[in-house]
Amino acid sequence: MNQFHIIVIGGGGTGAAVLHDLTQRGFKATLLERGELTSGTTGRHHGLLHSGGRYAVKDQESAIECIQENLILRKIAPESMELNEGLFVAITEEDESYAEAFLAGCEACGISTHVLTPKQALDLEPNLNPHLRLAVQVPDGTIDAWRLPLHFFATAKHRGADIRTYSEVIGFLKNAGIVGGVRVLDHKTNQEYDLKADIVVNASGAWAEKVTAMAEAEVPVRPSPGVMVAVQGRYHNMVLNRLHASGDGDIIVPQRNLSIIGTTSWIVEDPDRPGLPEDHIQLMFKNGAEMVPAIKDAPFRAAWSAVRPLIGSKGADEGRELSRTFKCFDHKERDNVEGLVTICGGKATTLRGMAETTVNVVCQKLGLDIPCRTKDEVLLPYRAYYN
Repeated sequence: MNQFHIIVIGGGGTGAAVLHDLTQRGFKATLLERGELTSGTTGRHHGLLHSGGRYAVKDQESAIECIQENLILRKIAPESMELNEGLFVAITEEDESYAEAFLAGCEACGISTHVLTPKQALDLEPNLNPHLRLAVQVPDGTIDAWRLPLHFFATAKHRGADIRTYSEVIGFLKNAGIVGGVRVLDHKTNQEYDLKADIVVNASGAWAEKVTAMAEAEVPVRPSPGVMVAVQGRYHNMVLNRLHASGDGDIIVPQRNLSIIGTTSWIVEDPDRPGLPEDHIQLMFKNGAEMVPAIKDAPFRAAWSAVRPLIGSKGADEGRELSRTFKCFDHKERDNVEGLVTICGGKATTLRGMAETTVNVVCQKLGLDIPCRTKDEVLLPYRAYYN
């Protein structure tokens, strides 16, 4: 192991993958999370293993990232997902006319597709709208939002990573523009302490802007909540998407004996106060029922919102306008603040790739040439985190 110590801020999926990559490359690493692991956006998403199809027309950079990482996650973390495939369903003439652009986009991004007739689609999923016009099968799947990051946490922990929950970063140790660590509030003891590091990685997602501000740095993050509704019952086995440009309530993800309908999109200033608009909840039922009519009368189980960490300027008012790609920021280049790196954006599906990019930047800053090997190493079982 080399002698460099890296602090990772944020105990969600991205932080987990960064921690894993750091320890695999031999770094001493400490992760700090102000609450419990996955208690932010990671623990609230609908659990879609993206094929990239949703972005294949208008956001092809994100689509390519998704399909590449989709195939890697299938190999390295198989216990945390259900490889149940997905259908993009055309209900209206407008949906049907979108198919040409959709299929061309998927081909350009390397996403496999299979066009189904209405009969073929209904044979696979009898509860679909019987008036559908066509469907396209893609390699979507279902992720367990908690188990997937726990694979990464478990593997990192067994390599010696220090994982500290209920440990909130309340400031940076900074001298002459150089970050040398953080000030931590331990919520379990209500004590504060300093923790030194060679580099600090900010993987706090929608909270990234708040974190960097404490170091007098900036990152262009637009917190974008989306409402999801869970109903009791599994009305289909495949992930369903509406075959049109991304919109509200056009995804239904089967999770065990639940169906998760999502999602809406808007912009907020404070990711700790996303809100849960009642009309958005009703919209999930309405739009979900257009694909699966039984959703209209399905027993309500829960509703919540999750805040996406989208990359965009303050002028971007609508979450749908922003790309779902990720970006790594070296704050020496951006803000003349040395020792701080931020990774933000992306999807749960792309967490490993986000980590690889981030740790490559860390290595470059420290003058190290250590290759990433996370594409090939099968992760420890998620249960190993507790053993």
